[in-house]
Amino acid sequence: MSAVTKTLKLRLAKPNSHKERKLCETRKAYQQALQAAFDAECTTQSATNDVVVEYDLSGYAKNALKQYVPQLCGDSYDANELHDDHPVKFTNDGVQLDHKPENGIEWYVKIPHHEDYHLWIPAHANPDQREWLEAVYADDAEMGESRLFERDGTWYLHVTATRDVEVQSETSADERTPIGVDIGEASLVTVCHRDESKSPVRPNLWADDGKTVRRLRKTYFTATRRLQRRSSERIAESYGDALWGQIDDVFHCVTREVVEYAESVENPLLVLEDLTYIRENMDYGEYMNRRLHGWGFAKLHAQIRYKAAEKGIPVETVNPRNTSKACHACGEHGYRPRQATFRCSNDDCWVSEYQADVNGAINIADRYRSGESHCRSVRTSRQKASDNDSTTDGASLTGPQDSHADAETQQETRGTYAS
Repeated sequence: MSAVTKTLKLRLAKPNSHKERKLCETRKAYQQALQAAFDAECTTQSATNDVVVEYDLSGYAKNALKQYVPQLCGDSYDANELHDDHPVKFTNDGVQLDHKPENGIEWYVKIPHHEDYHLWIPAHANPDQREWLEAVYADDAEMGESRLFERDGTWYLHVTATRDVEVQSETSADERTPIGVDIGEASLVTVCHRDESKSPVRPNLWADDGKTVRRLRKTYFTATRRLQRRSSERIAESYGDALWGQIDDVFHCVTREVVEYAESVENPLLVLEDLTYIRENMDYGEYMNRRLHGWGFAKLHAQIRYKAAEKGIPVETVNPRNTSKACHACGEHGYRPRQATFRCSNDDCWVSEYQADVNGAINIADRYRSGESHCRSVRTSRQKASDNDSTTDGASLTGPQDSHADAETQQETRGTYAS
């Protein structure tokens, strides 16, 4: 394991006029405080504090100035003058992330404005840094300093993060063992791979965990609906957060065990279904679509990806089309007489009935082995068309609210935490 530090780059969605004004106020106050401390030639944190304490800034911005100004005025930089436009800096933990993988814009950032006041703003992330953002969100990476700045009318936030990463071996793709990962409602996660003779081996199903999550979700929707009917919104929200916390605990336990399973396989490679295609292919009627969109596909994918990355295990994705319908032995389409049972329709195939989720996991692994894999750059170009601040796919339906007065200027939009 080695500690690696990376700068995570986020482009903020176009803020409304109220948030735009607050961001500009923060930048102006920061620039004024920086200039005043620089003009006073503050070479110590104490001297800098005496100057910046009067400015309407959050403690995170003031603490960043107390670290930065002595460097400018002292031996580190010995600067003669300041540039016109310094980014606003915040110390670690000043900025917070929230993740809503069910939304069109998945990431939200909390930006400090001044003491006890902050702004929640949707943010577009660099797809190549997804695993890092997920690790930061799960507290598996340490967040460092953040920098907020504006260029040509667009606001950006750069966040430094550090985490321990396993040094990856120089194993070629052909030498890897694809492990199919099937995520569903019956068995929360199912994994399986083929041995050297191409026979499916060591399937592992987390069926009991699937039952636990289904029970918790049912309890959540039933109880919160009753509480909302009684106008107990605050109690409903608190109760819902507690239940989703239990679901998250299950998710973290299962995804950790999935990665441990992969570690036990020689030269492993985890193969997931591409969520883009899952969303495109969902058309099972309004009720089932709502259930499936609310299911934890994206969150489970996210946790598997960053936990695998920490262990140096590569992850790829494939088109999930027909992976649950095709027979892994002959390729013919079959059907499910029961949720957990797959039946092949080919009378000449040795498979008559098979565990449905294991059959799907093998098909997912085989799809990668056949040469089909989707790079992030390909998915990114396909997603650019919807890369905006519209309500597409629920982009603004469940975003966190700003604090205090800012929350009062907008309609309440916070929805359920649909994993």
